[in-house]
Amino acid sequence: MKNWLRKHPEVRTIRVAAADLNGQARGKRIPSRFADKVVTDGTRFPMSVLNLDIWGEDIEDSPLIFDSGDADGVLRPTERGFMPMPWLEAPTALLPIWMFRENGQPYEGDPRHALANILNRYKARGLTPVVATELEFFLIDDSGKTLQEPASPRSGKRRKAAETLALRALDAFDTFFTDLYDMCEAMDIPADTAISEAGLGQFEINLMHTDDALKAADDTWLFKMLVKGLARRHGFAASFMAKPYPDYSGNGLHTHFSVLNEEGENVFSNGGPEGSVVLHQAIAGCLAAMHDSTLLFAPHANSYDRLVPEAHAPNQVCWAYENRTSAIRVPSGSVSARRIEHRVSGGDVNPYLMIAAILGAALIGIEDGMTPPPPITGNAYALDLPMIPDTWDAAITAFENSTIVPRIFPAELIRNYVLTKRQEQRYMEELSPEEQVSVYLDTV
Repeated sequence: MKNWLRKHPEVRTIRVAAADLNGQARGKRIPSRFADKVVTDGTRFPMSVLNLDIWGEDIEDSPLIFDSGDADGVLRPTERGFMPMPWLEAPTALLPIWMFRENGQPYEGDPRHALANILNRYKARGLTPVVATELEFFLIDDSGKTLQEPASPRSGKRRKAAETLALRALDAFDTFFTDLYDMCEAMDIPADTAISEAGLGQFEINLMHTDDALKAADDTWLFKMLVKGLARRHGFAASFMAKPYPDYSGNGLHTHFSVLNEEGENVFSNGGPEGSVVLHQAIAGCLAAMHDSTLLFAPHANSYDRLVPEAHAPNQVCWAYENRTSAIRVPSGSVSARRIEHRVSGGDVNPYLMIAAILGAALIGIEDGMTPPPPITGNAYALDLPMIPDTWDAAITAFENSTIVPRIFPAELIRNYVLTKRQEQRYMEELSPEEQVSVYLDTV
């Protein structure tokens, strides 16, 4: 880690940052001459900093604050190490960190540790998840009272309608995307295909699969940070919020995963199109936990504007082969690459909690030998199926009272997350829909 900075003497300041429960980067700016001390000794935040609401305010009834004296946690560098922050004007390095207790044990309220714990459970069974994410986002001109697509830097014109998979839509922002891919390479974020999507000014970029699910979550978290920062440098905004425009599809964040055994074989494949028993067990686990863990896939008030029928987002608990109306899709293609696509999440999620919830649920299905219901065929929206919670309040209640969520997440994280969402719910009820959009536009 220290060698990276020595190779980049132009870097005068660093940022150290951890993800809080909302996926917001919380950290410090430090002169680079003190970087060695941070690498060796870590740094300190109050543990309550990872449990702030979406505005960055303390949780009023949190036992982390006054009841415990607002004690510090020790934050140490992740294995990711230093990387550039190329969207800033001055050469700057970012050092991702995560939180430990004073005795060296992981802090149970840190979302990255929650994912690491799930991966350790896979490892104990000789299994390794392979994960990839697909991120949708909008480019937005938010300079006026009404949100709109930015004018193309090439033509000075604005698109009047969505243009799904239109090359001209990508070409209109070619400089932005060229910079984005260059910066992803500099940050070791494996950006793959870009397409224009169904919303006005909406795009999607896929991140390549990896057998390091922590890196997949890191990549997703860092990519969101990069896109938002780079967009501002280009004179407009980028947002991953679930539903910035009521009349267009929202932003999804789909997750693909398979599982390897110790021989490197995909345990979801049986050599045929139906997939293995283990695939079906993992699907059953994902379905069993979906209702109660929806809060992690749709964490904000705005999230539920996306989860409505006929809006390219699932609202029912079901699975299918090659069917994009279902919540769980088994894509076609090579049978040796058989995998699950989990389609519920919006772009506004915390990727550590999202991936932990998905992989944790799949593992429960494998551990318990669960069997899923038959796959659906046709339009899921037209079928009578169990429903995903359709309101924020219902999702919070389901998460809080669940019996399966505690099999995935530690009690402290569940408590902290519920307290956070209940506080945000009280505050959001005082705001108009337009005011809520202004809150979420830059934050999520």
